[in-house]
Amino acid sequence: MPFSLVRIGQIALAARDVDRAEAFYESTLGMRKLYRFGDLTFFDCSGVRLLLEKAHHPDTAHHGSPIYFTCHDIALAVRELEARGVSFARRLISLPKWMITTSGWRSSTTLMVMSLR
Repeated sequence: MPFSLVRIGQIALAARDVDRAEAFYESTLGMRKLYRFGDLTFFDCSGVRLLLEKAHHPDTAHHGSPIYFTCHDIALAVRELEARGVSFARRLISLPKWMITTSGWRSSTTLMVMSLR
């Protein structure tokens, strides 16, 4: 059998403030928290584990690659997230995707929401 990598098991994000990041992913985005161990918080995202970890130095909490979340109804997702305090920086014209930022929130990543077609 030839070697291949077929599935992502975990994505790790460094955060300046793990408590604040945990609250955002759990309460605002509604992700299911698996557990917390010290400065490590783990969430389940449809079988892919998301790890939030304390940045060892503020400079290590850098802007990484976007994380894309899918949904069945983009308009409903936008309305629900706006009701939870999420602001959308812009709508990407060519694709049905929305870039998320939150008021006063400095995330180590960019979140995108896109509809399934």
